[in-house]
Amino acid sequence: QVQLVESGGGLVQAGGSLRLSCAASGTIFSINDMGWYRQAPGKQRELVALITSGGSTTYADSVKGRFTISRDDAKNTVYLQMNSLKPEDTAVYSCNALIKSASIYFTRYWGQGTQVTVSS
Repeated sequence: QVQLVESGGGLVQAGGSLRLSCAASGTIFSINDMGWYRQAPGKQRELVALITSGGSTTYADSVKGRFTISRDDAKNTVYLQMNSLKPEDTAVYSCNALIKSASIYFTRYWGQGTQVTVSS
């Protein structure tokens, strides 16, 4: 059984910073891409940032230059450093990872989500 557990969310003023972490645990043989998604009230879930096993990154246009995704494969952990936060960044942030566990196939797993609230 694989679990993804996020931490680091909270309340911050506009212009501030937060760092989210997502640690994968359980029987893990390999992790492919890892990413962060967010969903604001009344809106669809959107991709915020993605990082491949090779370290290539992709960002939503709305966060480019402000957010940085990174990973520590020794810790099976992905991070999201969020700077210059804006009220429109307020959402539940969830991590996602493509993991090879007991099966020969990769399976996509989700974390439970962490709330990020940016006050104006």
